[in-house]
Order: sequence, then structure tokens, then C-alpha cells
Amino acid sequence: MVTERKHRLYEFDERELVVDGVRLRYAVAGDGPPVVLVHGLGGTIENWCGIAPALARKHRVLVPDLPGHGHSPALPQAASLDDFADCVFAMAEAEEFDRAVWIGHSLGGTVSLRAAARRPEMVRGVVLAAAAGIGSSTRLGRVTVTLMGLVQPGKAIAPHRRAWASSRLGRRLAFGWWGVGDADALEPELAEGLLEGPAHHTKTRQAGRALLATDPLGGLDGIACPVLCLWGARDKWVKLDDGIEYARRLGAPLRTIAGCGHLLIGERPELCVAAIEEFVAGI
Repeated sequence: MVTERKHRLYEFDERELVVDGVRLRYAVAGDGPPVVLVHGLGGTIENWCGIAPALARKHRVLVPDLPGHGHSPALPQAASLDDFADCVFAMAEAEEFDRAVWIGHSLGGTVSLRAAARRPEMVRGVVLAAAAGIGSSTRLGRVTVTLMGLVQPGKAIAPHRRAWASSRLGRRLAFGWWGVGDADALEPELAEGLLEGPAHHTKTRQAGRALLATDPLGGLDGIACPVLCLWGARDKWVKLDDGIEYARRLGAPLRTIAGCGHLLIGERPELCVAAIEEFVAGI
């Protein structure tokens, strides 16, 4: 059964769907060719507030809170990111999203790749926006992902996110050292959307463990749909080298955004939308 209300940050219908006993949250809006927006580790629906409304002018858009994130509880168990992909598929099927283009940021990029490998008939194309997986499989990456799940630094900021987002110093402290190329230029509303998730998260460690248990390069040979790799040129979290490697292995184009960091979907949403629209129109 699907329950519904309006999302507070952008005019989408916010819905809930019970999957394997877990009540998962997602949002939908728009008409046209379907697209699915999958956030990263520690993210939430609100991360897409600079992109989802723009895409909804021409597309039917679905934006999930992954299990353990935002208002979606964790799964009873999750052996790999395949379980997360299956949850998004359940939402897509409930909304009759056939042959959608999946746009995944960071962890969401790896989830989107697993979706394309598992059910190619449901995935028309994939946009990897600073997709995780390659760097996170290194020893340093594994330690970093594990510590993120344990410490959850965003929990302390989230209750005061509006004050942090509206302050130049707050944006520098929250994002300047790792997330964006220019924290001063980050729009406060978009910064608040990026800080929203940790206020509600239940168990992001589950997704982190699933990421570490998933071979990021496994199944790439079986992905037949078009792929676009989209990266911030100054990404310190998921290096541009990872984008180059994904592009090489997938035979996919790589587009970079100058001066942009890991949180490109919030830092330069207009350029991300332009790249996505061009990609979708060409497949």
C-alpha cells in the first residue's frame, strides 16, 4: 500500500511503500521519460533539491530514501548493494517506471550499476555522478567508509543545519575540506538540503557495509545500456581517477565540471541537469 503527502523542499508527492516489512520513503513528480535519482552514502531525498524539480519539467522523476537513510528504516539484512537496488526497483515498479534512466551520486552510482547489471530490461541508461566503489575498495577507502558509519559527523550539524547553511563559515566548515570546490558560492538552500539527511538517518552503516561487500567492477562487462560518467574535477572524496577508470571499463564518455568537488549535484546542479538532459536525449 502506498501512502502520500507533499514533500516540504520541492513540490513532489512524497510516498511510502512497504518492502519486505520495511516502510520506505520516496518522492515522485513530473511527466515524460522516467528518471530515477539515487543519493549517496549518508544522503537523502533532499540532496536532489537543486536537480529534481528541474528534471521534473520534462521527466517523470522518482527519488528514494535508500534503506537506513532519511525516513527509510534499515533492511532486516543486506548482503550487498543488490538489496538496495531491489528496493528501488520495488518503488519503480509501484510507480510503473519502465526503462528509466538511473542517475546515481556516489554510493547511488554503484547501486545504479548493480541495477543495470541485474535487470537490464528496466534500466535504459545510467549516469554515474562521482560514483563510489573503486576507491572505497582500497584499504584506506574501507577504513574511511567504516569510520563514517560509526562516527556520523553530520549528526551534530543536522539539528542546526539552517544556521550552518546560511553562514559562510558554516558552509566552509561543513563542506570546504572535502565536499565542494567553493563553499562560499554554495547556495544556502542547497547546502541545507545536503545537511538534511543525518537528522533522520537510522542505520547508514548497513549501506556502508554493503558497499564494501560489493565488487564495484563486477558485472560491468554485462552492462549493455549507455552510461555517462559525470565528475567534479576537484573531487577529493572520489577521485577523478575513479571516473576515468569507470569510463574506460564501460566505454563511456566522461564529463568533468571544473572547480567542482564531490557534491556536484548540490554545488553545480544546473550543469548536472544540462549534462543529464543531453545524455537522456541522445539515447
